[in-house]
This record gives sequence, C-alpha cells and structure tokens, in this order.
Amino acid sequence: MEWAQEFLSCTTDKFFDVKKLGEKTIEQLSLEQLQQAPSSESNSIAIIVKHLSGNMVARWTDLFGSDGEKPGRNRDQEFEGGFATKEDLIACWETGWQVLFAALAALSHDDLMKTVTIRNEPHSVMKAIQRQLSHYSYHVGQIVYIGKQLQNEHWVSLSIPRGKSVEYNQEVFRRHSSEG
Repeated sequence: MEWAQEFLSCTTDKFFDVKKLGEKTIEQLSLEQLQQAPSSESNSIAIIVKHLSGNMVARWTDLFGSDGEKPGRNRDQEFEGGFATKEDLIACWETGWQVLFAALAALSHDDLMKTVTIRNEPHSVMKAIQRQLSHYSYHVGQIVYIGKQLQNEHWVSLSIPRGKSVEYNQEVFRRHSSEG
C-alpha cells in the first residue's frame, strides 16, 4: 500500500503549505486589519479563521464515530464577532489545524477507503480529505487576497514577487543542478 502512504504524506504536506500561506498573511496584519471586512457582504480574516477552525474541529474529531457536522457545532456563530487579541485569533487557528493534523497522522492505508459521513452524505476518507483540502485552500486564498488588499504596497509576497520569475527560476535550476 505504498500509494496510500504517499497520498497521506503528499496531502499532509499540502495542508501544511496552505496553513503556512495563511500564517504568513496573518503575521503581516494587525488585529484591526484582521477584523476588517472588505464589504458588508464579505467576511473578515478573523471570521474566516473562526469558520475554518470550527470546520476542522467538527470534521476531524471522531472521524469514524460520528458525522462530520457535529451537533454541538454552531456554524452560524462562526460568522459573528471577532477576537479580543491577535493571540486569541492565532490560538483559534492553531486549534483547528492541530485537530486536522492529528487526525491525518492517525490514519493508515486501510482507512482511506473506509466511509465517513459529512451532513449524512457518505464519503470515502480519501474523498473527505480532498473535499476539505479544497475547502481550506479556498478560504486561505480569501485570507491572502484580503491581506494583500489591506497591506497594498506594504505587502510582502508569499511566493515569487512580481517581476522576479526569471531570477527565481534561475536560482531553482541552479540549486537543483548543484544537488544532482
């Protein structure tokens, strides 16, 4: 079952990459910015963090023993209020990711084709993982976009800075050539 271990490893790495993008954005912003919604119909980064954490805790706690939409979760409440401090926001963020990573670490290759439910809809564990990777990437993309708008010219790029693709590629190819 080598493919299963590779799938779990690659997926865990991708979740970690998504988490890092969110963190590098959050680091650049003040509490006030994190709680600022771009418009009346948009969510602030703080709200998105609350929603992501609530979703992660619900989906990944007791993965095989209960539905991924836990009765105690108040999803609507995730879209209200904010945080008293930036540290509180980061603690909420970390809670969700810790639950996710613990659940992924506990999975074996035999678990991937087992069935779990989300809102009473059956999913293989592999499908549930892909569903959540897509969902979390979507919301972290929102976090990055809002962060870029708020920081504007003070934004520190999270990937290849504009106009630096050639230099970046040359460095990557040089590094890989010297390793081989």
